[in-house]
Amino acid sequence: MNRQQALMAFAQGDKIKAGIIWASQMVEQAAGLDYPARLGAEPLVRSLLQMIAHEVHLAAKLSPHPAWPAAVKSMDLAIVMSQSGVIQEASFHLTQALSHVTTIAQQAMIILQQEGLI
Repeated sequence: MNRQQALMAFAQGDKIKAGIIWASQMVEQAAGLDYPARLGAEPLVRSLLQMIAHEVHLAAKLSPHPAWPAAVKSMDLAIVMSQSGVIQEASFHLTQALSHVTTIAQQAMIILQQEGLI
């Protein structure tokens, strides 16, 4: 990862991590709702998951790293779980995505520290 890619990975990683944490909270709240309320909440959760997944796909193009494909897969699986009526199962995949993105952001931070940029 070069300096510019590390900057993009670090910035995108922080934004994506925040989104995943918000989405995880929404998934947990939606899973706890009664049936009619859950039907209304699930499309909102899916929309947020799709926006975050788009950011993950973009980050993977802008800052190549071997862990991005795993993060993409985890986000895609979280979306599939939300579309399949088992939204509570999305939490597991969001946790995996968060782990991958955190690894990428930490490695980018190390590169930026070595360059004296942070």
